Amino acid sequence: MSGKARSAFLFGLGMAAGLALAMGGSVFAGHDEQGQALPWEDVRLLTEVLERVRQNYVEPVDDHRLLLGAVRGMVASLDPHSQFLDAREFAEIRISTSGHYSGVGLEVNMREGRVLVVSPIEGTPADKAGIRSGDVILSIDGLVVSNDNITDAITRLRGPAGTKVSLAVSRAGEAKPLAFELVRSNVEMHSVRARLLEPGFGYLRISQFSETTDADLREALAGLVRKAGAARLRGLVLDLRNNPGGVLDAAVEVSDDFLDSGVIVTASGRGLDANFRHEARPGDLLEGAPIVVLVNGGSASASEIVAGALKDNRRAVIMGTRTFGKGSVQTLMALSNGDAIKLTTSRYFTPSGASINGQGITPDIVLEDAGAPVQAPAADLALDRALGILREGGGPVLDPPAAGRGQAGG
Repeated sequence: MSGKARSAFLFGLGMAAGLALAMGGSVFAGHDEQGQALPWEDVRLLTEVLERVRQNYVEPVDDHRLLLGAVRGMVASLDPHSQFLDAREFAEIRISTSGHYSGVGLEVNMREGRVLVVSPIEGTPADKAGIRSGDVILSIDGLVVSNDNITDAITRLRGPAGTKVSLAVSRAGEAKPLAFELVRSNVEMHSVRARLLEPGFGYLRISQFSETTDADLREALAGLVRKAGAARLRGLVLDLRNNPGGVLDAAVEVSDDFLDSGVIVTASGRGLDANFRHEARPGDLLEGAPIVVLVNGGSASASEIVAGALKDNRRAVIMGTRTFGKGSVQTLMALSNGDAIKLTTSRYFTPSGASINGQGITPDIVLEDAGAPVQAPAADLALDRALGILREGGGPVLDPPAAGRGQAGG
């Protein structure tokens, strides 16, 4: 396994699938942590605006609400993934990272002022109802979603099991919004499932990366080896389609499971802990047997780390459509009053030094439609194509990774 475990997570693009907790330092009036003077002209601007609103807004509004709005806006203005969380929101994220919560099972992201579905979690109400990666959520229980109420809107997706929630979504190719009425349920995030496709060739699906994913993968892989018997396991399809990401360490461990050496991922940020480099250790669980990794536009974050590591180290053939393109790490920092901020602290790079942020990973074999994972025996054309490549010996030989800035992630 790669070196020292890092207490950082790749947030699942909205409703988090990972959590890192770090206590912030003390705050001194007038100066930041580095001793630099605060820009008092801007502070004066804030107080002036606050006073004008207090005196002239059409309805009375208390100072706490105004200042909380200013804090939310300050953090949200940084990027689509940074966010201020009040104590209730903080608690909800901690619940979601435990792998058990009650809701509809959607991973979402804010992009260009819209709430974009990254992917539904397999087996959840959203998945069963037919909500797809790429759908845009327009309203939740009649509340039109906007930049101003994104946190409240996403919170409405959660609720007691058995209660209903209505969604309106827009979908490419559909002239009118689609309406869904979902019944919330307990969401159990079992991240790994596996089966033999035919003698000697296995299928392993990771739906998200959690703290138990690596152990679950090893158990599932051992089961495939037992089932393969004398035929041995001569190849594997690793399905990361519609996997929105999750825990950083899990992505590193899964990558390491199939590598004997080489860089897995590097990251660069301003803080000491924000800079890291993970390398593989000897011990390929498949002993070099070919791997085809399936990806699509719903493969994000931690999924892209795995795909990038296996691609750049020439360990697997990546097949499908371009991935989502989320190449940043968020850390949850608890505040003294019980609130928290979810802050982007690093950008990560594939072994070749490429940043996938906003770009995604281009597969070695591009499919016009990579589809989404389906339960056997339903037809899955992308899976059939991947199996065909394994039968032929594993696909094209890839060029070795070029040196790049990610190597300096140290």
